[in-house]
Amino acid sequence: MAKVVIGIHGLGNKPSKEILQNWWKESMLEGLKNINQDFEFPKFELIYWADILHEKPLDETIKDKKHHLYLDEKYLPSKGVKKIINHNLRKKILDWYDETADKIFLNKDMTINYSFIPDTIIHSYFKDLEAYYLNNTVKSDGIIILARDEIRNRVIEVLKKYKNDDIFLIGHSMGSIIAFDILTFNLPKIKIKTFATMGSPLGIPFVRSKIALEQKVVLNDDNKLKTPRGVQKWFNFSDIEDVVAINYSLQDDFDENKSGIKAENFIVNNDYEIENEKNPHKSFGYLRTPEFSNVLLEFMKRKERKFAQKLFDLFRLLKQKK
Repeated sequence: MAKVVIGIHGLGNKPSKEILQNWWKESMLEGLKNINQDFEFPKFELIYWADILHEKPLDETIKDKKHHLYLDEKYLPSKGVKKIINHNLRKKILDWYDETADKIFLNKDMTINYSFIPDTIIHSYFKDLEAYYLNNTVKSDGIIILARDEIRNRVIEVLKKYKNDDIFLIGHSMGSIIAFDILTFNLPKIKIKTFATMGSPLGIPFVRSKIALEQKVVLNDDNKLKTPRGVQKWFNFSDIEDVVAINYSLQDDFDENKSGIKAENFIVNNDYEIENEKNPHKSFGYLRTPEFSNVLLEFMKRKERKFAQKLFDLFRLLKQKK
């Protein structure tokens, strides 16, 4: 059984799949090299969906910053300067916001109050998420299809391809929503050895309300949201300064699945910076944090015992009991 790392990128237009996939891998390799020199990187595939909502990719050769395809955030190696930042006050504020926002915006049945507020924010700043949730359509092979379904179909195809392998699934930003939805509604039986979410908006009341609504319609289930049942480990990585991951802790938002798995939260320092501008939401910075690198390294080095070895161990145990 082979190991495979699969990524799902987040919001907004992107450079081409080839470039973005290479930059994701470079980011992961950079992080791994910082903590360990002895590793064999498994197969990696980035699930690219930006082209479903954006006609042309961002172009790193364009120099005009005002051009709509100008790529302003390329992959750059870390500067290596580790800033020690005390986020205790900000963390307390975010914890207060998390509790207060749930009380204000979420009813007990997970329906949303004051929906015009999140709708306005999403319309203004998160066009891709709006297209995903508001039934925008796209043309695929001459057929009109919901953008949400086309995005999911692309992810489902890749996950099915590797269903017999050990999967390490990474969802960044909106990619974590797409991954969660598919593992809950489309491929609930698929086994995911490790599920990593980073810069995730899954904790935001509006997003959880949308998931709960689909759960009620598709699964006829209005219980509390849970870790997808096929997930065997779930690690959530958030930078306290990342406004997309404002609900940085997912442990209280999603119950454990039948295997007892809940999200394990890591507060990390996303050190991505370009032209002296820091972006604590950028995927490249998350992918090279030592916390994520250690989780990835554990996945890569975990050895699965062969079936024959398991039978031998069982036989030895039975013999000892006689």
